[in-house]
Amino acid sequence: MKKLILIIICAITVSLHAQERIILLNEGMWQADNGRMTYFEDGQVVSNQWFRDKNGYKLGDTPNDIIQINDSLIAITINWSNIIQFITPEGKAVAATEDIPNNRRLCTDGKYVYVTSYGHECLTTSGYKYFDKGFVAKIDLASFKTVAACEVGYEPEGIALYDGHLFVANTGGYAAQEYDHDLETTVSIVNASTMELEKNVNTGIPNLYGEMSQSGRYLCINSPGDYYEIPACGLILDCEKALNNQECFVVFNYPVTYNTTTLDGKFLAVGSCFSYITSEYEFSCLTIDPQTMIETGGESGLSLTLPGTLKSDFSEMMQPYGIYVNPYTGYIYGTDAGSFEGAGYLYQWTPEGQLIGKHKVYINPGHFLALPPDGHFDNVENIIRSMFDNGHSVYDFSGRPITNPEASNGIMPLRLYIKDGKKMILNQ
Repeated sequence: MKKLILIIICAITVSLHAQERIILLNEGMWQADNGRMTYFEDGQVVSNQWFRDKNGYKLGDTPNDIIQINDSLIAITINWSNIIQFITPEGKAVAATEDIPNNRRLCTDGKYVYVTSYGHECLTTSGYKYFDKGFVAKIDLASFKTVAACEVGYEPEGIALYDGHLFVANTGGYAAQEYDHDLETTVSIVNASTMELEKNVNTGIPNLYGEMSQSGRYLCINSPGDYYEIPACGLILDCEKALNNQECFVVFNYPVTYNTTTLDGKFLAVGSCFSYITSEYEFSCLTIDPQTMIETGGESGLSLTLPGTLKSDFSEMMQPYGIYVNPYTGYIYGTDAGSFEGAGYLYQWTPEGQLIGKHKVYINPGHFLALPPDGHFDNVENIIRSMFDNGHSVYDFSGRPITNPEASNGIMPLRLYIKDGKKMILNQ
């Protein structure tokens, strides 16, 4: 009886936390200085100008990326304002730096934030650094100062951290304006500690532009081609193999412009293929198992589908602009930019892919961050992995062995498991 009472008390305690807490960056119109932040909680848009509500001034021009660093800090790149903005999970601004112009994407190890930039100069604590190509900057969170920078390829975009190394997708996207270089085909690998370039992986695929998602050792990278003769495509890169100088990537004939990582380590993607020849878009929907793709050389591991009604729902959008899986709960989100000039829409689905709601947001909604329901931030992947790496078995209350713990389904506030005969709570 005491155990039963304990379970009920735990369930009541967890249910007091907001289940879905999503920050959505609306890019606004480039050079219009009208980027905004939407705050969404438990089925409702709380505000479509959340940053202004909390701080009394505008967010800035064209926000590009957002990541959580720890329990109390979030970083945002605001590209055309040349600002890296730091806020609390409650939305309050705490610091900002303008040392990194034309900033793009972010990753962190908890002590430093790493930022890609299309720019050619960067102010560091040891003075200005100048680059012929683009660079990655390293911000010390103790001071919010840029302490180092490393040149990579032209116009670097996506960035991920694996085993002490930064993996940077280079685009060369200014090739049409800067006539001294072509489109890039490389992923640069930088030692995060020394901030020195170790190698470039030549994928043979041009313009590695778009969202880049990470699932452990695997990266999902998009290539829109050259928008003319070179077709769009996608690739999966194995970071472990890349560090060991092995064949490390697989290319497939579908773009993955907007992609995200699922709770079971797969990638969901909506590919957008635009041609200046036809002035038309073509879209594709994919579910990708990166391990299978690498192990089979791309022969299997890819399906042209998405969970539930996502594929049909995306097909009805005017302009799909983002897809995201909440890493704490498994709920799925997508956005429609519409005409690119008016208010867009945020869609929410259950983890099984059933549409829950559609919500009006702001202009060009494209970048997501889920806040942890209990307010405590940690790497969800590490939390889940730690429950299985010790060799013990985990079972549900029906006695079935569990290979992947499930997040809450929105009806029950938590899932309970038995680990070697003992109760274990996965609070997500």
